[in-house]
Amino acid sequence: MTRFGHAGQPGAVSLASLPDGASAQLVTVAGGVGLRSRLAAMGLRAGVAIRVVHNGGRGPFVLAAGELRIVLGRGMARKVMVVPSGGPDHGRRE
Repeated sequence: MTRFGHAGQPGAVSLASLPDGASAQLVTVAGGVGLRSRLAAMGLRAGVAIRVVHNGGRGPFVLAAGELRIVLGRGMARKVMVVPSGGPDHGRRE
């Protein structure tokens, strides 16, 4: 990974690397058409603001997008590239 992160976006990281309570903006999905379509059908598209609800390192990955709670497998979460928000909630544990 370069200083520009994935997809040329400065600061882009994998969603799976964020701690509980972290907020971010979705940049891209580093996967095939099937995965991108499946996530888009769930409302996960570029530009969507998300918050990590649960990332315990094992088991499912839970995130919030607006009022929705979405559960992803770890492999899917690793392919979702985001830019963490720099606000006061960034990295906060709940």
